[in-house]
Amino acid sequence: MEPVTLTTDRLVLRPVGAQDTDAVLAAAQDPDIQRWTTLPSPYLPEHAHSFTEQVAPDGWADASMYTFGVFLPDGTLTGMLGLTMRSLGTAEIGFWTAKEHRGQGYTTEAARAATRWAFTHLAVDRVEWRAEVGNQASRAVARAAGFTLEGTLRSALNNKGVRRDCWVGSLLPCDLGLPSAAPYLPPPARHTP
Repeated sequence: MEPVTLTTDRLVLRPVGAQDTDAVLAAAQDPDIQRWTTLPSPYLPEHAHSFTEQVAPDGWADASMYTFGVFLPDGTLTGMLGLTMRSLGTAEIGFWTAKEHRGQGYTTEAARAATRWAFTHLAVDRVEWRAEVGNQASRAVARAAGFTLEGTLRSALNNKGVRRDCWVGSLLPCDLGLPSAAPYLPPPARHTP
């Protein structure tokens, strides 16, 4: 797929490239990003170069992962957001926010735009969110973006060689008033005596 750029009231979501390497490297030095994400730690220049020049562009090229840099209109990087295709009609969202831009709603705004795009342009019927148990910031973004928390999966996340429990949630097209690419038949309502 050809990379796309999305815009919101305050943000530009666009594919990253070599011109963004220094900004990604600088933001990824934050200990919270390294702790709660699967980014390498320590995060070195070669990691940033590989990500911006190979991993992110390759994901767009083979339609396996759609990575957006989240920028202010002046070009300032506020974070990263990716949609990784997991199975037919299902994508998993992942994101991080640069320390100096947290608490301003940028990542929530970006998540809403990216999921809407996935539902309307990728034939995605389910976007999953997963985060290690305890990552309250990620959970707050997911909830604010409309995700429904579905539960806790034991030992379902591998972060730097350590198995960890994770929260899982989902967002469906119907949550945004959009049609599904495939019919959705929820289970019948339970009747209790």
